[in-house]
Amino acid sequence: MNNKIKIAVVDDEEIVRITLADDLRDNGFDVREFSNGKMALESVEHDPADIIISDLKMPVMDGLELLSIINKIQPETKLIVMTAFGSVDNAVEAMKKGAYDYITKPFKIDELLLVIERIKELTLLQKENVTLRKSLETTYDLTEYIGENKNNMELHQLIKLVASKETIVLVSGETGTGKEHIANIIHYNSARKAEPFVKVNCTILSRDVFESELFGHVKGAFPGAEEDRMGLVELADRGTLFLDDVDDIPFDLQVKLLRLLQEKETQKVGSTKLTRVNIRLIVSTKKDLRRMVEEGKFREDLFYQLNIFPIALTPLRDRRKDIKTLFHKYISAFAENKEVQIADEVYKLLYDYNWPGNVRELKNMAERMMILAVDGYIELSIVPLEIRNNSARNLANTLGTKSLEDTISEIELAYIKLALEKNKNNKTKAAQMLGLPLSTLRSKMEKYPSVFIKD
Repeated sequence: MNNKIKIAVVDDEEIVRITLADDLRDNGFDVREFSNGKMALESVEHDPADIIISDLKMPVMDGLELLSIINKIQPETKLIVMTAFGSVDNAVEAMKKGAYDYITKPFKIDELLLVIERIKELTLLQKENVTLRKSLETTYDLTEYIGENKNNMELHQLIKLVASKETIVLVSGETGTGKEHIANIIHYNSARKAEPFVKVNCTILSRDVFESELFGHVKGAFPGAEEDRMGLVELADRGTLFLDDVDDIPFDLQVKLLRLLQEKETQKVGSTKLTRVNIRLIVSTKKDLRRMVEEGKFREDLFYQLNIFPIALTPLRDRRKDIKTLFHKYISAFAENKEVQIADEVYKLLYDYNWPGNVRELKNMAERMMILAVDGYIELSIVPLEIRNNSARNLANTLGTKSLEDTISEIELAYIKLALEKNKNNKTKAAQMLGLPLSTLRSKMEKYPSVFIKD
């Protein structure tokens, strides 16, 4: 099987055509030569090329006509235009009509190889996105962010509303609340779902490499820059760029992101050339950006540029009614069609836990418990100790930090839950154990609506 990149060279000047074709073959490419656009078209219709390198002015069929037809019948083929020094305007016109790039005659083969290398990177990314998209199309739908509380219903409406737009989206929330998941849902339900989806974790990029990774660099821009490199912004062209933890972008580099959003242009490190890009931006933050602005840690103008359509995700401790639904969903996924039983006492512990790691922690814990449940029964003994010992530890840790009234409320809640647990949720018997009338027990339970779900 031939895995070489297929290139068609189209030029009516025989010397130029043969020389270029030989140079490309020497660099490992599968090359065909044609003296006009019509001959090239007849060939690639039956045996498509990955790249077409074509002169603009040729007899029979010129480069622009060839470009127009190729864009219709084989849009995945990238076309590079060759043009004389005085005809750059024609090349720019070709770019507007869909050419990938142009190169001015005479040129060195190394210049062309750099353009081809960028196409290879883009093509690889597009293929990866096609594969990923096919596997995720059924994963990232709106039903994936499940839950019964009011906030979730509102969230669904917000996502439906913004997914079909081009608006910048700012997703905020604590670690583990599912910010990246929301970004996935928005992209894969948008008109750009067939285009690249490039994710950048701003936290893991050091100050030294951040600018180069995001915007790219040219050869010689800094020590170690041995060749031109395309930035992640360019790779996301026509698709979506997701900046995770945007609050970690160095302050002095925030102005470059602001210019990208305002001018729709990017500039490589070490270059004076501006490149137009068409991206949809989604960003996430684990911090309060407005407070960071007040503290002088985040640019105010950038904040307002990003805060066009904010989506705030609720921590799991504030949506306890969803814990059982989410836990059951994850257990079912990890069970791989095996039958699983879950003790009622397990759910009571899950309701009582504060979930500092939010949904991510719940999912990881469900996987761990599913592994331990060898017989398919999830009981108290396999619940992690940090969850089983949660109530007592929380009370000890908060001594001196909470008011007496709050502490009494916590003890009251713990006693009610324990009485219900010991009496298998029989409220009449639980009330008798606590020495309370049933109506009083019900009244006290109503004080904690996020814990006790109404029958």
